[in-house]
Amino acid sequence: MSRRALRRLRGEQRGQEEPGLGQLGLAPGPGRCQEPPGHAAAAGGRRGPARPGVSNRFELITNEEPEDDPSFREERVDARFREQDVAEGNSGVPVTEETEGDGQRDGEDADQQDQTPMSSNKPRKKKKKRKTKKASAGETLEDNDLEDIDSLLEKIEDTNGLSQQTQSGIIADSRPLLYVEHRNLNPENELKRYFGARAVLGDQRPRQRQRQYVRSTWLTAPKNTWPRYSKTGIAMQLVETRRGVQYFTFEHHREYQQVQFKFLDAVESMDPNNIVLLLQMNPYHVDSLLQLSDVCRMQEDQEMARDLIERALYSLECAFHPVFSLTSGSCRLDYRRPENRAFYLALFKHLMFLEKRGCPRTALEFCKLILSLDPENDPLCVLLLIDFLSLRAREYGFLTRMFQEWESHRNLSQLPNFAFSVPLAYFFLSQQEERSELELSQARERAARLIQLALIMFPSVLMPLLDHCSVQADARVTSHSFFGLNAQISQPPALNQLTSLYVGRTHSLWKDPAVMAWLETNVHEVLCKVDARDPLVEECEHKRKMRYQSAPRNIYRHVILSEMKEATAALPLEVTSQPVMGFDPLPPLDSIISYTRPERTNHPSNESTLSLFFRSLLPNFNLQGDIRHDGDEEAGAGQDLNQGVNRLMAAMRDMLANIQFQEPPRDDNPEGDADWD
Repeated sequence: MSRRALRRLRGEQRGQEEPGLGQLGLAPGPGRCQEPPGHAAAAGGRRGPARPGVSNRFELITNEEPEDDPSFREERVDARFREQDVAEGNSGVPVTEETEGDGQRDGEDADQQDQTPMSSNKPRKKKKKRKTKKASAGETLEDNDLEDIDSLLEKIEDTNGLSQQTQSGIIADSRPLLYVEHRNLNPENELKRYFGARAVLGDQRPRQRQRQYVRSTWLTAPKNTWPRYSKTGIAMQLVETRRGVQYFTFEHHREYQQVQFKFLDAVESMDPNNIVLLLQMNPYHVDSLLQLSDVCRMQEDQEMARDLIERALYSLECAFHPVFSLTSGSCRLDYRRPENRAFYLALFKHLMFLEKRGCPRTALEFCKLILSLDPENDPLCVLLLIDFLSLRAREYGFLTRMFQEWESHRNLSQLPNFAFSVPLAYFFLSQQEERSELELSQARERAARLIQLALIMFPSVLMPLLDHCSVQADARVTSHSFFGLNAQISQPPALNQLTSLYVGRTHSLWKDPAVMAWLETNVHEVLCKVDARDPLVEECEHKRKMRYQSAPRNIYRHVILSEMKEATAALPLEVTSQPVMGFDPLPPLDSIISYTRPERTNHPSNESTLSLFFRSLLPNFNLQGDIRHDGDEEAGAGQDLNQGVNRLMAAMRDMLANIQFQEPPRDDNPEGDADWD
């Protein structure tokens, strides 16, 4: 029962007694609670003679017994509880729960009053008991608040559509397929789950910033060793919005364009030191960071290569548009624009470092981010990688969900990586004991059906996969022509690249003895269907011959960036013969160019060997720079050429004239030359 409820029953104001209704000349109404009989006597018996009725409320201030005295207030509270018992027995008036909050505020007022000096000599036992009761009440309120917070969090998780298992054993999620979570973009969170926060952070304190000007970002954590960030000249603009999808693009300002031209000159010089000098003047130039990262990686400096990629991501994230979202999955970037390619490449190289670092869950989140930027065209073809990261991160539900939602319009089963990885995911789901027996049986059935279909469609995968796993197939498999050498030779070159890429990347996932036993059982089932001349076998063979004639450009780009030896060796000659730059490998043929590089006055690459020799003797000599295509200036150009040749000949004559040959010294004893024996 709160104190305010007691005052309402007695008709009192906070902090003072209210005069009787009869003395104020007001009759008690039907809705008012009258004082219980005997109240004055009970109160007077404890405090002395009863106080007479007061017509003026302010006379109570000059009373000899101040109500601010803590002991006096304690006695009043005890008396009110006793009076309340009597009042409830007589009138039966209920007390609502709305008064509990006011009672808590009254308790706070009482705490403030308890701090005033004591004006009475009464013992303080009751005060200590009151504090104990109040402390226990406060702890109860805190426990209730914590329970309320936990219940609210549970409701929020339920409303956000977290994973719920359906009867088919597939994880259903109400969020979009390519939804990205900010917490999964931080590799430290994944390492903490594996090794603990103390092993990851060490002695450093989390959220400790020594430099106040560092901007907080989601993609990378800025380091204190990086140069101080300033505006680089990169900005992001919103191009248009169609059907709820927002299309953005990066833009280079005039200052950044000048730096970009210098970078292209440094790349053509084939000297990495020129790129280092450019980064000293412009420490956050993105293309220079990407190119220098490749140089450091080739020199086995993985830490520096990873640091440069993170710095490039930080520079690009600082230029984001306020509306651009990493998590919504509805923001697009056109890869045909050269300004946007750096963001794609930086994300891809960053996720490759994360995968090698042992953070497959974080790498999967970055892979989903890249795919969400252009899911229709997939310029880096991350569909060839996302299945491997899902299996490594044990996100089997995401992989199976993606296969079910995208198979109808993307034909994922025609890619060898999805054809083999999806049944492997179902097999791993069938090994989880926490699932029901119905879900386990359905997962086993789907795994067997899909792996047999994959073996029939892509028989050339089996033998290289077993070789990488150091497993010797039985005699029936090795002697059968369906999985023999003919299956690998007869497949088209484009299919050979896809199978080589998949085997070289994911062979480690198939080394589990349980997986090998499951694969062996299904291989024998496929051989039985082949021997029985199943029509599905002939149909798949026809599909292999008609399809996979040539791979699209994004697959070549993915193979180059992945640097898988098995797949790189299978690249066609038209790809390997052209120069490939790390900052822009295989640019699209339909690129959208917003600004062009100005033409250079000198073109040393087009000069002949004789011209380069002349230039080494006379630096000012230019054999092609003075040649003009205008008909009016042909005579002047020929005259300048003749003058240049004449100057060159004169310089060579002077050089030859100044050459002096020195005779070798003679020996005074010519006969001594004969004594060599």
